[in-house]
Amino acid sequence: MEHDGAIDDLLSQLLLLTMKDVEVIGVNVTPADCFIEPAIESSYKVLQLFGEENIPIGRSDKNGINAFPNEWRARPEVINALPSLINASYDLNPYSLPEAVDLLIDQLTNAKSLVTILITGPCSNLVEAIKRAPHIKDKIEQVVWMAGAFRTQGNVQTYQHNGTAEWNIYWDPKSSKELFELELPLVCIPLDVTNHVPVTKDFLSKLAYQSDHFLSNLAGQLWALTIDTIPSYHYVYFMWDVLATCFISMPENFTVEEVKASVSDRPPNAGQTLLSETGHPLKIAIDVDKEVFYEYVLNQLKSEVSLDPSISI
Repeated sequence: MEHDGAIDDLLSQLLLLTMKDVEVIGVNVTPADCFIEPAIESSYKVLQLFGEENIPIGRSDKNGINAFPNEWRARPEVINALPSLINASYDLNPYSLPEAVDLLIDQLTNAKSLVTILITGPCSNLVEAIKRAPHIKDKIEQVVWMAGAFRTQGNVQTYQHNGTAEWNIYWDPKSSKELFELELPLVCIPLDVTNHVPVTKDFLSKLAYQSDHFLSNLAGQLWALTIDTIPSYHYVYFMWDVLATCFISMPENFTVEEVKASVSDRPPNAGQTLLSETGHPLKIAIDVDKEVFYEYVLNQLKSEVSLDPSISI
């Protein structure tokens, strides 16, 4: 898993670990929608909830071309102070961790079978890893990336931009362009489909009714932090990364289309994903069975975890 430490990334990591048919062999954290130190702490604590501290974490020190707003990036500081996580033991030195690209190369090189790469942040680490070690392409079964806005408006609202891009691509449009050009078995879960699944008060209410389950309680705390993350007069918080993560376990509930597309890497539309017959082949999700999706998430968050005695509930 490649993520960038935001609330929905950590919810996605948590959800991925509830999937009994999935073996997680590594987690890379990139300081895109986070500051790296608190995001690594959050990622480690989520692994700890499942007794999976031995899953290696990689640290990326990359700086994107277009930075996320600092107020979004600071959220992991709040997450680590939540009642469900603040007392979890944590003595990991983030600077002792392997560099993210090295971890990706090592884990793919040594993998006994093909690997799915789930990306809920930028794709920069994967692109560099393939440049350094082209042989790892043969170990990739598929790349599932929460990215793009193909037939809908983007969610980037900033200076010198026309609003056509999605943030995970906009952060590093150069690497995003190169990823499309690599023509990997890529499935994008873009805004076109994530716009169908907002984080609604009704969903949060159902989650609260099952808060006697630890993961439901924690997830409810995390989603509650999103209420003021993005002002509602701009747009609402959606199940961006969570929906992409669910594709790993329930692809049959998605409608997927084969397209050709490219990425612009220059203003005023840097990061825009452009459908074109001269583009590169990939798949994009265009619809999902919403009721099945919401029910799946609620059921997964009833999963039991073996809590360390040092973790306060």
